[in-house]
Amino acid sequence: MITDYLKSLPDVWQSLKSGGKPVVLYGMGDGADKVLSAFEKYGIKASAVMASDEFVRGQSFHGFRVKKLSELESEHGDFTVALCFASQLPDVMQTIKNVADRHKTLVPSVPVFGDILFDGEFIDSFSDEIEQAYNLLADEQSRRVYKNVLAFYRTGELNLLDEITTDKSEAFNNILKLGKNEVYVDLGAYNGDTIDEFLSFTDGSYRKIVAFEPNGKNFEKLKAHCADMENVELWQLGAYSRNTVLTFNNKAGRNSAIAESGVQTQVAAVDTILCGTAAGYIKADVEGADYHTLLGMKNTLKSFKPKLNFSAYHRFEDIFKLPLLINELNPEYKIYLRHHPYIPAWDTNIYCI
Repeated sequence: MITDYLKSLPDVWQSLKSGGKPVVLYGMGDGADKVLSAFEKYGIKASAVMASDEFVRGQSFHGFRVKKLSELESEHGDFTVALCFASQLPDVMQTIKNVADRHKTLVPSVPVFGDILFDGEFIDSFSDEIEQAYNLLADEQSRRVYKNVLAFYRTGELNLLDEITTDKSEAFNNILKLGKNEVYVDLGAYNGDTIDEFLSFTDGSYRKIVAFEPNGKNFEKLKAHCADMENVELWQLGAYSRNTVLTFNNKAGRNSAIAESGVQTQVAAVDTILCGTAAGYIKADVEGADYHTLLGMKNTLKSFKPKLNFSAYHRFEDIFKLPLLINELNPEYKIYLRHHPYIPAWDTNIYCI
């Protein structure tokens, strides 16, 4: 039983609380805010805040003066590091590993969206779904990824990600196997970079591209990027379960998402935009609206069974709730899971064929 295995592992929150060493937060920003909030819930005391040397400029964070690693080593000797930011940049990930070589480093995972934390109560609440989704996975690598990502959420141990990380090309070449006549639907197209990714695996050939991007500034970049391309249909929309207007935070970059305050933004069900078009491949990185997006394309999944590439890390429950929903909408799908280079367990994706 996966849940029995997870409950047998050390809980990252308890490890930080009772480790017997000062706990140093590594990083600032939203992630560290969420970690400190969780610390308050679990009764964990932070002793200091550090950043990589090039980011230390005498600033303060939650009342702590941000310090360099060398300064903290002089003050405390040894300590436990709680990593509070995310990166897929090779040099940044190597810096994190260098820190981990010197001091015990744990990653107290907090959700990208929502406020549900991964702990023993979470495992108990979702035990049936965790087991059911594991049994749906199509190959041994998917099962390893699933088990290790959940164990990483439980323990915060970085080596669990090292054991399962594969390049995106493995998933595109061995699972998706895109053809040169695809109808590609890009949900969360940002500035066109994932269109370029798609084209790199089809030698630049396709039948049609339909792209959604809700953020106004990003959408202008997307239009400029695709200006000379044929058979491209661009929509300034967010993907959702129905056609409506929702509030988005209007953050720059990829982080535009549904929020309590911000900018009123049109969203739509993919089924209503495609209007029966036979999509062949759908990629979705929709910042926490993944479950609702699947509900909004149920007719497309049932009728055409497009290949799928869905993010599975925005909420802890995505890793099992999304496979279960996909299987419910079309039981013919083979469901795969892969984790690509990223610390923490971001860029963990579901691939379906």
